[in-house]
Amino acid sequence: MNETKKLSTGKVWCFAVGQFGWSVLAALISSWLVNYYQPDLATQQAGQPIFIPQGLAILGVLTILGAITAFGRIFDAVTDPLIASLSDRCKSKDGRRIPFMRAAAIPFALSCIFTFWSPVRAESWGNAAFLFVMLMLFYLFMTMYCTPYNALIPELGSDQKTRMAISTSISFTYIAGMAMAYLAPVVWGALQGMGMERVAAIRTTFTVMALIGMVCMFVPVFTIREKDYVKAAPSESTALKSLTATFRNKDFRVFVASDIAYFLGITMFQTALPFFVTSLLKLDEGMSTVYFVLMTALSVLFYVPINKLTPKFGKKKLILFAFVVFTVSFVYTAFFGESLPIPPAVQGYVLCVVASPAMAIFGILPQAVVADISECDALESGENRSGMFFAARTFAFKLGQSIAMLLVTAFATIGQETGAGYRITAVAAAAVCVLGGVLFMLYNEKKVYARILGRGTRD
Repeated sequence: MNETKKLSTGKVWCFAVGQFGWSVLAALISSWLVNYYQPDLATQQAGQPIFIPQGLAILGVLTILGAITAFGRIFDAVTDPLIASLSDRCKSKDGRRIPFMRAAAIPFALSCIFTFWSPVRAESWGNAAFLFVMLMLFYLFMTMYCTPYNALIPELGSDQKTRMAISTSISFTYIAGMAMAYLAPVVWGALQGMGMERVAAIRTTFTVMALIGMVCMFVPVFTIREKDYVKAAPSESTALKSLTATFRNKDFRVFVASDIAYFLGITMFQTALPFFVTSLLKLDEGMSTVYFVLMTALSVLFYVPINKLTPKFGKKKLILFAFVVFTVSFVYTAFFGESLPIPPAVQGYVLCVVASPAMAIFGILPQAVVADISECDALESGENRSGMFFAARTFAFKLGQSIAMLLVTAFATIGQETGAGYRITAVAAAAVCVLGGVLFMLYNEKKVYARILGRGTRD
């Protein structure tokens, strides 16, 4: 009666649908917040109004938008370990993770929607204050959903085969959710074609997408009985004690440092992609959707090869390869435009082909690496703190995004007529990817695998 069930393929995909839901919301913010609140000249000419004060207004370095998003990530740095600790210590009859996910889904979606509903239809400090409040709520409820959700990965994945199945499925739904968010210009463009004004069309598009994401976030909540699959005892450690113990793990510290660099680089790239298209390639903003969807579709083709190559080469070598690919891709992007002897549209297609394998690798393997480290730590310490491990990983995700927002919004003010700031963004993204790869070389994968093998759980 005390034995846990093994997660079926159907339940794996039910779990993965939740990832689709929250990735839609996260991508709406990461991909379109800067485009909406700090538009380039081409976007303004397309009819996008200015809602908040622009320019380098704080200490001569930070834009208003950059400062707001940066503070939001600092706020996240506080809430991540607190939510993780509360989840690890939760004694609900429904489990340690599902209750948090259930409570967070609706406010998570609503805060995402209202982030784009500025109350004043003009440049206003009131709009900036409203945006600040909405983003703080967004980050709070994102943490409440994502940290417990990610903690379920090693708990539901009781062996390496199931863990890789979960990592692969959530990678697919993650990029599918991001692809949906990148369809936004196509949708709002169609609504504008039907006579709707631009801002109303954008808000309608984001509202519908966020509500779809909310429904998807409820799928694992109502289809997976956590206690049927997880029998981990609640942690008795305080948040500070648990966080300290988590970062005492050397391999995890190496991973987090590398992961921050990865998220910094990829967020800079994704945030600036619409501007690469409009300012450097001089193409319609809808082409950013075409490129991202194509890149996503191509990356899916690599899922099966990655799953087959991982047991042979290990996760570390494939992740290092992905760092190299992204570095080359970002440097190439810096030369977009007339400096390359191929048509602008083709330049974007080349980028999609080159970057897609790295996108697939980073979509699948890092989550599995955290799950491996978390399991090893549980074997050594006798205490399951998977929630705190994934909270720290979420912190890396958010810290990288925060710094990226600061840099992109600042770089965007440089040479808007020539697009120089966006070229700087691409070079900076490449540089931090190099740093991430160098740091990840210090990860001792053999030692981690040896510990897991000692319990006989690695297939």
